[in-house]
Amino acid sequence: MVHIVGWGHTPFGKLGEMSLEDLIREAGREALAHAAIAAEDIDGIWLGHFNGGMVADGFPSSLALSIDPALRFCPATRLENACASGSAAVFAARNAILAGEARIALVIGVEKMTHLPTSEVATALGHASYQKEEAGMSFPQVFAEFAKAYYARYGDATEALAMIASKNHTNGAKNPLAQLRKPLDVEFCATESERNLVIAPPLKKTDCSLVSDGAAAIVLVADDLVPSMPRAVKMRAAEQVNDFLAMSARDVLAFEGPREAMRRAMRAAGAELQDLDVAEVHDCFTIAELLIYEAMGLAEPGKGIEALKNGTVYPGGSLPVNLSGGLKAKGHPVGATGVSMHVLVSRQVTGDAGEMQAPGAETGLVFNMGGSGVANYCSILEAVRT
Repeated sequence: MVHIVGWGHTPFGKLGEMSLEDLIREAGREALAHAAIAAEDIDGIWLGHFNGGMVADGFPSSLALSIDPALRFCPATRLENACASGSAAVFAARNAILAGEARIALVIGVEKMTHLPTSEVATALGHASYQKEEAGMSFPQVFAEFAKAYYARYGDATEALAMIASKNHTNGAKNPLAQLRKPLDVEFCATESERNLVIAPPLKKTDCSLVSDGAAAIVLVADDLVPSMPRAVKMRAAEQVNDFLAMSARDVLAFEGPREAMRRAMRAAGAELQDLDVAEVHDCFTIAELLIYEAMGLAEPGKGIEALKNGTVYPGGSLPVNLSGGLKAKGHPVGATGVSMHVLVSRQVTGDAGEMQAPGAETGLVFNMGGSGVANYCSILEAVRT
């Protein structure tokens, strides 16, 4: 097994005064200090960063060496897998430890986005779609196709999407690191208005995740080092599934890539849905979270709203989802998202989540996705001791 023993997390939002290197340095230093591990003991650095032309730093892995002079000559590698770039870095570091190539790994996820006009960000992110058929489509337009298909097959889901948006905004208000900390009610999220414009029909502004700057970091260690650590979170499972890039090659509503990643992770962990206490999932758009409920098994296909109406996914429910506010309110600095999810679930299962805390949480699920359900990463985390 591999364990998470420390973490760092910048605020997410419009951080105009901070460069990409500043973000990397702040999150990395916080993680090392939290783990009480010296820089000279790090065996490798893995950096998740999508970029897609959003910054000029196309070769950023060695920027992490500025965290501490003792990191000079430490191997550092950048990982990219669309919006799952952060989890790609986590999984690569984990694999290096399992292979015996490292005993202590530093993982950082980072993105700098807000300095660009929204249209340029949309173009950059659009590079993560199937260019032969989907070039020119923004990701709001891509996930609007999911929503249209859902409405056509199962009926109007406006209420469900509004409930998800409102839930996550309410949760984000309790997260001091979140980009948006203002609760929004269901009626506001369900209604088109000057403050809630339609972005790509039927998706409104409140259905879409945020353009954000930010970074998150974790320290991973091998089993034998755990007794000397102040805390430890076991990665009971870590499974990656990639699906066809082209949307035309899939039944988009089946969400088979996310479904298979979560199924494999649960099987590898020897866990059932009822064993989970919290989940952080990839709500890049509200329709994605709704489909994740169904892929996870919280509701039958077309009936994801039941997980909302029966309270399952709310604080105090049997499986609270996105207590951090999710991508919808916490923010979505693309390369940082997967690492952030691992930080937030680690904080939950160690009882260190502050106002976001789910009482008694011991086991949590992370689901991070790249593209339109293409690169799918699922982790099951469990506290060893608090």
